[in-house]
Amino acid sequence: MLAQHKIVEVNNLVKHYGTFCALHSVSFDVYAGDIFGFLGPNGAGKSTTIRTILSLIQPTSGSINLFGKPLHSNRNEVLSKIGCIVEKPDFYKYLSAEKNLEIFARISGVTLSKTKIHELIDFVGLKGRERDKVAGFSHGMKQRLGIAQTLLNDPELILLDEPTTGLDPQGIIDIRNLIVQLKTERNKTIILSSHILSEIELIANRMIIINKGKTVVQGNVADLLNSQELVVMFTVNDVALAKQVLSTSSFANTIDTDTQSSLLLHTSNESIPHINKLLCDNNIQVTAIETKRKLEDYFLKLISA
Repeated sequence: MLAQHKIVEVNNLVKHYGTFCALHSVSFDVYAGDIFGFLGPNGAGKSTTIRTILSLIQPTSGSINLFGKPLHSNRNEVLSKIGCIVEKPDFYKYLSAEKNLEIFARISGVTLSKTKIHELIDFVGLKGRERDKVAGFSHGMKQRLGIAQTLLNDPELILLDEPTTGLDPQGIIDIRNLIVQLKTERNKTIILSSHILSEIELIANRMIIINKGKTVVQGNVADLLNSQELVVMFTVNDVALAKQVLSTSSFANTIDTDTQSSLLLHTSNESIPHINKLLCDNNIQVTAIETKRKLEDYFLKLISA
């Protein structure tokens, strides 16, 4: 069971840029051991919030406590316990991975042996590339090295701002697995910013969705997703007949809308095979079944708004 002491407390955070309100009373807590999903469409205020937590910008109002202490009066102490990647990590591209980490360790006031630096490089999956120049690294390799950089001061909390942006599918999986390892093998608490719900769903245990600087929903990922009824799209060869068959069955109240080639139903996972069998028994060809939760549907509406 996750420890229930708070690592981060954000209370009624407001940030104005002139007349523009980037954050409007955003509040959330992050507990020790969380992979906390910070979700929202581009421009929602995610990066502004993260920069405020890192004390890179000052809020207009509201408060932030880190490790049980107010950020504004304990800045150096609490920030020494945090590692972060904000946007993309930046390195001296004509120096090696090893040399880059040595330099960033010195800048951070951390003394690390070459063995320890090699351990970090190995942990993020770059073993054998220690002495290679970063100029020759792919985007995914640079992201991995960035995560190694966040670990230089052995932080308790790691903030990752859109760490999979620009990666290919395999790169996304690799970074996702690495984030899970940070929690399970290194006992880190992680705030993961993303605009992709499925990414958060796979690895986060708690999350908040914000849009236009305002909180939309927050809570345990499992509770939020399990509480959402499924929206199921059945693609069939005869929509009118499928609708007629369902309307005279126990699934009549699941029918939502129809198109020329499909029916949208609000139902449960358990009902899908029974509906499929009913349609097939009535000589209706089902060519595709697609599911998504109302929460995902809602989030996609936010993205496209």
